[in-house]
Amino acid sequence: MKRLTDQDIADMIGAPFTPDDNDTRRRVRRELKLSQRIPKPVKIPTHTTLDLHMHTIEQAWGEIMEIARSGTKTATIITGASGILKIKFQEWVQNSLLTPYIVSCTPLNNGSFAVKFRQINS
Repeated sequence: MKRLTDQDIADMIGAPFTPDDNDTRRRVRRELKLSQRIPKPVKIPTHTTLDLHMHTIEQAWGEIMEIARSGTKTATIITGASGILKIKFQEWVQNSLLTPYIVSCTPLNNGSFAVKFRQINS
């Protein structure tokens, strides 16, 4: 994260800024609420697990696409051994808007899949 200089602070407050000491600098930073103005970098997990039990088709689609677009590299997706979500997920992997995001999709067992995602710049 970039450390703000005195010039950066002067630009933000619209007036010359010459701190007398570290206490003044801290007070000004606190008053400007700089910790709230500078967003913290978001750490993207490299792996996540998504359990789709008790999800509707629409909810499942939304959560899978959110993971695919998030930058996560791999995921374990649990669809359940039977039911529509297992069938739908396999269809989505093969032929849908999700397909370009998928590098590979390997069944782990009868109701779970290991998925590797491709990073697509939108």
